[in-house]
Amino acid sequence: MQTSPAAPRQATRPSDPETPGPVGSPTAGPGPAGLAPDDPSRQTTGRRFGLVTATALVMGNIIGGGIFMIPAAVAPFGTVSLAAFGVLTVGAIALALVFGQLARRNPRTGGPYVYAREAFGDFAGFLSAWSYWITTWVSNAALAVAAVGYLDVLLPLHHSIPLEITAALAFQWLPALANLAGTRYVGVVQLVSTVLKFIPLLLVSVGGLFFFDPKNLGPFDATGHGWAGGMTAAAAILLYSYLGVESAAMSAGKVRDPERNVGRASVLGTTGAAVVYLLGTVAVFGTVAHQQLVHSTAPFSDAVDAMFGGTWGGTVIAVAALVSMTGALNGWTLLAAQAPYAAAKDGLFPAAFGKERRGVPAFGVLVSVALASALTVLNFASGAKGAFDVLVLVTTFTATVPYLLSAAAQLYWLVRGAGERVDRGRLVRDAVLGLGSFAFSLWLLAGAGYAAVYQGVLFLFAGILVYVWMAGRRRD
Repeated sequence: MQTSPAAPRQATRPSDPETPGPVGSPTAGPGPAGLAPDDPSRQTTGRRFGLVTATALVMGNIIGGGIFMIPAAVAPFGTVSLAAFGVLTVGAIALALVFGQLARRNPRTGGPYVYAREAFGDFAGFLSAWSYWITTWVSNAALAVAAVGYLDVLLPLHHSIPLEITAALAFQWLPALANLAGTRYVGVVQLVSTVLKFIPLLLVSVGGLFFFDPKNLGPFDATGHGWAGGMTAAAAILLYSYLGVESAAMSAGKVRDPERNVGRASVLGTTGAAVVYLLGTVAVFGTVAHQQLVHSTAPFSDAVDAMFGGTWGGTVIAVAALVSMTGALNGWTLLAAQAPYAAAKDGLFPAAFGKERRGVPAFGVLVSVALASALTVLNFASGAKGAFDVLVLVTTFTATVPYLLSAAAQLYWLVRGAGERVDRGRLVRDAVLGLGSFAFSLWLLAGAGYAAVYQGVLFLFAGILVYVWMAGRRRD
C-alpha cells in the first residue's frame, strides 16, 4: 500500500508576486504548504475520475432524496418559490465557478479546506475541514433514515425498530464497502445510480409538461404576506437542496486534469441538477392541484397518478428515491473522508485519516460511517426524532462555513493580488463571482434559522479542542 508523503506542516502565504499563478488563469500555483503543481504529495493512488464521472458525482450528491419532497414543501408559498429556485441556481453556479477557479490555482484533494488554509492559515483550514466533516456524516445518517421510509413502501417493515435499524445500516454500509473497494467502484456506482434515478425523474419532469394545466398552479403569493417574504421563506427550505456543489473540488486529487475538469464538472453538475429540480417542480405544480399538493406526502407519486391514472406511481417513485439516495450515500461517503484526509496530510487531523487503501482514505470512510451509524441507531432506538431533525438542520450551517471561507479566499487573492497575481482582463468577472458567492453563502446561513446556527456554532467550536490537541503535539 502506498501513501502520499505528508505536506510541510506550516501553511505559507506567498508574499512575492511570482509565487502563485493568476486567479482565473489556467496556471495553478503552489498548494497551501508551498507545493508545486507536480509535487508528488498532490498525487494519489487508485484510478482517477474523468469529467463525466466527476459531473455525475456533483449531480448525484446534489440530487439526493430531497427532490422527491421539494414540490410539496414549497407549495404553501405559491409559485413564487420558482423565483426562489432561480435565485438559488444563480448563486450555486457562481459558487461552482469560484470552486473551479480555486481548483485551477490549487488542485489538491480537500477543496474548501485547501483554499481556506492557503489563504488564512491552519486554523481556518481546520475549521473548514471539521465543519464539512460534520456535514457529511450527519447528512448520511439523515439519508439512511429517509431511505427506510421509502423502503417501507416496497417491503413493509411494520414499524419494527430492529428491521428499520438493520435496513438503515445496510443503506450506509453498502456504499461504504463500495468506497473501500476503490475509486473505480465508487465511480461505477455513481454513474449507474445517477443514470437510473434520472429515468423516473425525466418521466415526470418532461412528461409532466404534456399534462400541464395552469389551473393547478395556484396563486403566485399563496401566503398573502408579500412575494418577497414568500420567496425568502421558500428559499430557506430550498437551500439544503444545493449542498454538494463542492463535490468535485473536494475530490480534486481523484479527478484527471483537475485544473480543467473540477470547474467544468462543478458547473455542469450544478446546472444539470438545477434543470432537473426546476423542471420537476414545474411539472408537479402543473399536474397536481395546488390544494392537494400542499398536503401531499409523495408529490411525484401524485403527479404520476394524475398523468397516467392508477396508484402505481408510489411504487415507481419509491424505487427512484431509493436509487437516488443510494447514489447520494455513495458519493457523500467518499466526501466524508476527503476533508479529514487533506487535513491529516497537513498535520491537522490524526495521521490515520491520511492513509489510503486502493486510492481511498479507508480510515476516514470507516470512522465517518461508524458515526453516522451510531446517530442512526440513536434516532430509531430512542425515538429522538425532534433532536435528530435539529441535527439535520445543523448541516445547512456546517456546510455553509466551508462555502463562506472559500468565497472569502477567492476575494482575498483578488484583493491581495490586484497586480501580478490576478489576470487583469478577468478581474471584474472574478470579483463579481467572489462577492456573489459570499452573499449566497450568507443567505445560506440566514436560511438555516437561528436554532440551527446556534447548534451549528456549538458543533463547530467543539472542534477547537481537536485543533489544540493536534497543534500542541506538532510543536512538541
